[in-house]
Amino acid sequence: MKTRSLKTVLLIVAAFTVTVKLTAQKPTRNARSRTGYTSGYGTSGYTTTNAARDTTKKKNANTAAPSGYGNPASGYGNNNASGTGGNNTSGYGNTGNAAATGTGINQSLPMKVISGSGSGIGDSVAPSLRTDNAIDRQLVKDRTPLAYEHIREDDAVYKQRVWREIDTREKMNLPFRYAANEDNGNQRFISILYNAIQSGEVTVFNGEDDRFTTPLTKEAVAKTITGGMDTVPVVDLNGEVTSYEIRQKMVEPDSIYRYRLKEEWIFDKESSRMFVRILGIAPIMTQYTSTGMPVGDRVLFWAYYPDLRPTLAKYEVFNGKNYAGRMSWEELFESRFFSSYITKSTMDNPFDKSLRDYIKDPLFRLLEGENIKEKIFNYEQDLWSY
Repeated sequence: MKTRSLKTVLLIVAAFTVTVKLTAQKPTRNARSRTGYTSGYGTSGYTTTNAARDTTKKKNANTAAPSGYGNPASGYGNNNASGTGGNNTSGYGNTGNAAATGTGINQSLPMKVISGSGSGIGDSVAPSLRTDNAIDRQLVKDRTPLAYEHIREDDAVYKQRVWREIDTREKMNLPFRYAANEDNGNQRFISILYNAIQSGEVTVFNGEDDRFTTPLTKEAVAKTITGGMDTVPVVDLNGEVTSYEIRQKMVEPDSIYRYRLKEEWIFDKESSRMFVRILGIAPIMTQYTSTGMPVGDRVLFWAYYPDLRPTLAKYEVFNGKNYAGRMSWEELFESRFFSSYITKSTMDNPFDKSLRDYIKDPLFRLLEGENIKEKIFNYEQDLWSY
C-alpha cells in the first residue's frame, strides 16, 4: 500500500515538472519565430523589434514597403513621376529623360562627320610637306600598264578557266599586308582597292556573282567592308557629352587576308605560247559568330581586273631585300609573283562545282589543284617534240 502511494506521488511531481518546462519554453519559441521575419518579396511589415508590439500596433499606411517591386534600382528602370530627375540604372534605358530622343542622341549638340575609321581602310593620310626621299621619284606617278597582246578567237585553240585564292598569311604574300603610310595612302592591298573605289577610278560588282552583273555604289562598298556608319559621343573631362562624331565602324584590315582570282589560260597557236589573263579580283572575309566560331566565307565584291590595272600601276609593292627595286602591283600580278592555290576550274567539271563541294579533305583539295595546274602545263609541253 505504501509503495503504490509513493509511485502516485512521483508521477504527479514528474507531470508538474514537465508542465512547468513547456510553459517556460513556449513564449521564447514564439518570439524567435516572429523576430526578423522576411518574405520572399522583400522586407514585409514585420520588423526585428518586439514581437508583442507587432501583433498589437497597426502599421503606418503612409510608409512605403521597400519590396522588390517598388525598388527604384530594379531592372525595369526608374519610375520617377516627374520624368526628369534621378539616375537610371535600368537595362531598358532612361525612360524619364524628356530631352533625349528614341536613339539616346541629343539632337541639340553639334555633330561632325569623320571620313575615316582609324583602322587604315579609307583613312586620309596627310601628305608630306617636304621631299620624303633622297631622290626625286616621279616615275611611279607616270607609270601606265602595257596593253595586252591581241589574241584572235580563231587562234585560241585551248582555253581553261581557273579560280584560285591568295592567302596573305603565307610568307611570299606578306607584301599584301604592308601597313605603312605613304603620300598616296595606306599601302595594304585592301586599302588600295578601297581608295580606288571611293575615288571613282574603279567600279566593283556584287560578290554573289563573279560575272560582273550588278554594280555596287561607294556607299554599299563602305557598308559591306566596315559595316556602315556609327555615331560616337565626345566626352569632356567632366564626363559630359559635348558633341558627336559620325564615323565608319572600325574593322581590322588584317582580318581580310584572302583574295580570289578569276583567270583564263589560253593557248595561242599564232604565237605558239600559253597566255594567262586575270579577269577579276575579290577580297574574302571570314564571318564569325558572337562566340568566335567561324560560320563561312563572304566575298565582299568583285573588281574587274582590266579596269584596275591603271590604278595598280601607280602603287609599289614592298620589297624587303631592296627598297629601291620595288615593282608595281600591276607587274606583280602579270609576272605571277604571288603564291596561290586552285579552288575551282572548268576542267572535267560538268556540274560547275568547286573543289570544296566534292573533296572534303583540305590536303586532297590542294593536291587536286596541283593536278589541274599540271594538266594545263602538260598541254603546252605535249605540243612540242624533242
